[in-house]
Amino acid sequence: MQSLLELRGIYASYGKIEVLHGISLSITEGQIVSLLGANGAGKSTTLKVMSGLLHSGKGEIILNSSNISKIPAHKRVNLGIICVPEGRQIFSTLTVQENLEIGGFTLGSDKPAKEKRKDDVYTLFPRLKERWRQLGGTLSGGEQQMLAIGRGLMASPKVLLLDEPSLGLSPILVEQIFETLREINQSGVSILIVEQNARAALKLSSYAYILETGRITDEGSSSDLLNNPRIKKAYLGG
Repeated sequence: MQSLLELRGIYASYGKIEVLHGISLSITEGQIVSLLGANGAGKSTTLKVMSGLLHSGKGEIILNSSNISKIPAHKRVNLGIICVPEGRQIFSTLTVQENLEIGGFTLGSDKPAKEKRKDDVYTLFPRLKERWRQLGGTLSGGEQQMLAIGRGLMASPKVLLLDEPSLGLSPILVEQIFETLREINQSGVSILIVEQNARAALKLSSYAYILETGRITDEGSSSDLLNNPRIKKAYLGG
């Protein structure tokens, strides 16, 4: 199956410090892929390179067979690459509805399209509909994560990049968020998830990559990695 989004031999640096050393990975249409690794392995850097927030020194980023390596971040959003950042980064002084409307800026003045996307988000996250007038900063951690994902969905993503969506959430909320991610995927959105909760991520995804100090050291079907003794010991606590 042809890749939807692919990294080919990507190198990336912060100043003179090289963080990614020639990594390659791909996401096919309709797939959920996990990117796992310890703190400092380069996972968030990989997402920044994919979304155009960090320039890749060498290598290619391919979307639908086209090289988008030189395309800036705001234009990648228009192409359907949407990132939900670590720590949610919602607009805390704006209401739930205003946050969502900002997420739909790519739809321009198409009001019916914006309303349709907003209705879809409210169907997916009924809690947000209940709190549509509430300021983002007054929401609970789980509700803020729902809002961050909902805001990303407003831009009609082809690929949704998620950075640590379970961070700081209770196990019950993590289960709810991951179940919603399954629904989002079933609606036709491909997903790349960066996640410290390796077991939950591997159960959600069909394929996974292990990143260690800026290099891919393992990859394979998520079920195989779940049963790999080395991965179990390093990431799954047993």
